[in-house]
Amino acid sequence: MPHNPAPLTKDGSKLSLTEYVGFALGDTASNFFFKFFGFFLLYYYTDVFGIDAKAAGTMFFVTRLIDAITDPAMGALADRTKTRWGKYRPYLLWMAVPYGICGYLLFANPDLSEAGKLVYAYITYSLMMLVYTAINVPYSSLMGVLSPSPRVRTIASSFRFAGAFGGGLLITTFVRPLVKALGGEDEVLGFQYTMILFAALSIVLFWITFATTRERVQPPEDQENNLKEELGELLKNKPWLLLFVAAVFSTTFIVMQNMVTLHYFKYNVGADDVPVFWILDRSSLFMSVGMLMMMAGAIAMGFVSQYLDKKWLSVWLTGLTSLCLVGFYFVPESNYGLLLGLNALTSFMMGPTSALVWAMYGDVADYGEYKYRRRSTGLIHSATLFSLKTGSMIAGALAGWMLYSFGFEANQVQGERSLLGIKLMFSIIPAIFALGKAAALFVYPLDAAYMKRIEIELAQRKGG
Repeated sequence: MPHNPAPLTKDGSKLSLTEYVGFALGDTASNFFFKFFGFFLLYYYTDVFGIDAKAAGTMFFVTRLIDAITDPAMGALADRTKTRWGKYRPYLLWMAVPYGICGYLLFANPDLSEAGKLVYAYITYSLMMLVYTAINVPYSSLMGVLSPSPRVRTIASSFRFAGAFGGGLLITTFVRPLVKALGGEDEVLGFQYTMILFAALSIVLFWITFATTRERVQPPEDQENNLKEELGELLKNKPWLLLFVAAVFSTTFIVMQNMVTLHYFKYNVGADDVPVFWILDRSSLFMSVGMLMMMAGAIAMGFVSQYLDKKWLSVWLTGLTSLCLVGFYFVPESNYGLLLGLNALTSFMMGPTSALVWAMYGDVADYGEYKYRRRSTGLIHSATLFSLKTGSMIAGALAGWMLYSFGFEANQVQGERSLLGIKLMFSIIPAIFALGKAAALFVYPLDAAYMKRIEIELAQRKGG
C-alpha cells in the first residue's frame, strides 16, 4: 500500500479528490458499526437477545465510564507515535481486523442463561468500545493534520460526513432486509450473518483510508511532551470545553431517537413488517430517507462553508432541528407520509451541523497551538470519540431506563403509558438535548474572523 500519496499541493492547501474520498471511507467504516449499534443494538438486546431493558440501560452506562481514561490515553499515545506512515494513520492498518472481529462477537449469541447473556453483553460491548477507541481516536485526529488550512479541513469534514451518512444509509437500508433474507425466521442468525458482511467491509475501507491519505501538519519542532501539562491546557481550553458539551448533546439527541426508532414503528405506528417501498418496511424507509438527507446536507455544507461562518450556521441549523423534533410529538402515527417528510427536513438540517462541529475540532487544535505553543491533536480529537461515547451512554442508559419505567414489555402489546414513553423518547427528549447543543455553540468563541487571525499567526511562526 502506498504510504505517501501525492497531493495536488505539497502543503495541503488543496487536497486531491482521491484523498478526500479515501478519508471519507474511514467514517463509512466507523458508521457501519456506530449506526448499526445506534439503530439496532438496544432492539437486539431487548427483543432478540432477551436482556431486560433496565439491565441493558445500566450496561450502556457502566461500560462507558472507563472511556474517561481510555479515550484521552489513546489520544496521548497517538500523539507520541512515530512511524514512517505518521502518528495516526498506522492505527487504521493495525486495528482494522480486531475492530471487525469484536463487532461480530456482539452478535455471536452463545447459548447462555439470562445472567450469562448479560455478562456476555458487558464483556463484548466493553471490548468493542475499547477497539473502537483504538482506531477512531487516530482516525478523528487525522483530520487535524491533513492540512493546515481550516477551509480545507472543513471541506474534508464535509466529505467525511458524507461518507459517514453513506455508511449509515447502507445500514438503515439493508440491515433489516438482510436479517430477514439471511436468517429467515431466525433473527439471531440473520443478525450474525449481516454483521459478518459489514465487519469484513469495514476492514477493507479502513485499509483504503490508510493507503490514500497523508499527514502534513507537524507539531512545533521544539515541542516537549508532558501529559500532565497537556491535560491541564486542555481543561483550560474554553473552545474545547464548549465544543465537547455541544458534541455530547448532539450525539445524545441523535442516538436517543435512533435507539427507539424500531420500537416506535413496531409498537406505536404498527405493521412494520410489511414492505412499503421495494424491500423496505416503514422503519427501514424512514431511517434510509433520514440518512440520505443527512448525507445531502453534509455535501451541501461543503459548497457553502466557504461563504458562511460555520459557528453561526451550526447554531441556527441546530435550533431549527430542535423545533422539527418537537413536531414528531404532534404528528399522528397514522400519517406516515408526514412523518417521512418531517424526517427528511430534520435530517437535512442535522447533516451539516454534525460535519461542522467535527471540523471545529481542527480549529481547536490550532487554537491550542496558538495559545500554549503546543499541538496535542490526538488528545484534542480524542474528545470527538469520547463525546460520541458519552452521548451514546446517556442516550442508551436513558432509553433503557425509560422503557422500563414506562412499563415496556418486549414483544407484547404496549399500554398507553408505554406508548407515550416511546413517543417522548422519539420527539421531545431529543429536542431538549438539541437545544442544549445550540446553546453551547452560541457561546463558542472561535468564529471565522478569530480563526483567520490564528491561521496567519501560526503561519508566521513557521516562516510561512
